[in-house]
Amino acid sequence: MTDPPEMAGPSDADLDRRAFIQRLAAVSALAAGVGAGVVAGPAAASSRTRPVVDVYLDETPDPSLDPIDLTLAQAALLLRRGSLTPVELVERHLARIAEFDVTYQAWNTVLVEAALKRSRRLERASPRNALYGIPIAVKDNYYTNGVRTTANSFIYQDFVPTFDATVVTRIQQAGGIVLGKSQMGPLATTRATTPDGIITTVNAWTPEDPAVYPGGSSTGSATAVAGRMATCSIGTQTGGSITYPALAQGLTGLKPTMGRCSLFGVIPLTYTRDHPGPIARDIKDAAIMLQSIAGPDANDARTLGLPEVPDLVAAATPVRRGKNVVCRWPTRLGVFADDLSGTSAAVAHRRVMLDMMSGLGIRVVTVERPPEWNVLSGYAFNSARLPERSEAFLEYLRTDLKLFGVSLTTWMQGLFLGGDEYVRGQRARLLLAEMAFEQVFNRCDVVLQGTPDAFDIIGFPLVAFPIGLAHDERAGADLPVGAMIGGQPYAEDRLCAVVAAYQAVTDTHRLRPPEPDHVRPRRSSADQLRLTLDDVERLGA
Repeated sequence: MTDPPEMAGPSDADLDRRAFIQRLAAVSALAAGVGAGVVAGPAAASSRTRPVVDVYLDETPDPSLDPIDLTLAQAALLLRRGSLTPVELVERHLARIAEFDVTYQAWNTVLVEAALKRSRRLERASPRNALYGIPIAVKDNYYTNGVRTTANSFIYQDFVPTFDATVVTRIQQAGGIVLGKSQMGPLATTRATTPDGIITTVNAWTPEDPAVYPGGSSTGSATAVAGRMATCSIGTQTGGSITYPALAQGLTGLKPTMGRCSLFGVIPLTYTRDHPGPIARDIKDAAIMLQSIAGPDANDARTLGLPEVPDLVAAATPVRRGKNVVCRWPTRLGVFADDLSGTSAAVAHRRVMLDMMSGLGIRVVTVERPPEWNVLSGYAFNSARLPERSEAFLEYLRTDLKLFGVSLTTWMQGLFLGGDEYVRGQRARLLLAEMAFEQVFNRCDVVLQGTPDAFDIIGFPLVAFPIGLAHDERAGADLPVGAMIGGQPYAEDRLCAVVAAYQAVTDTHRLRPPEPDHVRPRRSSADQLRLTLDDVERLGA
């Protein structure tokens, strides 16, 4: 197929930086006005008709491919053409879940009958949007009407919402099929475990070894996609819980700008830092998902008054000049020099990635890390988010501490931080955003990041994507290595264009994890792996 029409410049070309700083300050103030933050409204997002998202593909997928190996874009094209039906796609994924989820443990709830019923109904539906017939995993902190939403916690273990979260509503309006609720860290604070800390979901690359880190709290969403039990998924990120699972499992995770996606109907962790977003096989799939779920929602003030969502799907479509792939827009990729120091496999893969980027018309530039960058994004100020999470759950903290299970420590820390510490943390947040604008993005358009912390704090977008495999001696296996790139607010299109160019000339994102050697039974009480308090502090979102 030919490239889509030429696009205007990227969204960061006319960004009002001062307006974003003011919005960041306003969200901090707004956090005090949302009360406990637990969604209680009776009405979901507006049911207005959303525009059909077009899908661009460079080549027609082979119809003989196992449906579980199709990307979202590939499956969407075959579904539109009628060479694949929603029922066939859903049934194949349900069969996969039935066979292997006892090993992967990626799912909290599988909606077998509901998914099949919706797939049959969709076969007669029109128009056919980009998510038409696509099986999707939904993290279990998103409200789902009539379906238990537990946040994998003792607090919500019997909670059944009476409406859908805005993001879930938009997935369904776009034709998506919710296969079920994916396993997650208790109240989104650690990797997926039981509420009392027994490790459940595994990394799909080492299904027989639960000790291998599978990512942050959106573990189930990532493992469902990497393990070929869902075509795509949604997670949430407060401290790396979209990007870390993507990095750990060879996927592409896109954390959008604060406010791009509504938090209405999401069990809160930290109002000023919670970000809904997709975890996908590649950047095209992530763009299709984000295009479908982003946009203003009257139920979430963070989403109002933002610049219009750009054409992310077109931005994520590679541009070719003759036989060569080039980045859609001239782009400077900034790199902090110390992120390339050392001899680790991750650093070696980053260097190769940057060399390839340079051949795609992307100019790699060295950027000096601002002296206070690590301090402002470090734990001393990062912990200012903890009172927000504690305040939202004071009722439970006062009545029964056992309800918080393995993550209790961080909830208690939030209680003991003073108001002055919280205020200083919010000031540090604004200083960090100003520093990013004035000392980083005045020299580059996107910047390589070693951790997601700074961009989570200031609400700038991040994309994580695979760049290779490296042998892990302890695990005795080759595990994915990834990179993270951050951009300016609302410039998800720039990030999509950069990763699209890279993925057009590489194939790491197409690698599939090895099949489980055998079906691993659930662990007995005698040999269960359990998170320690050190794990919780290290991995907490």
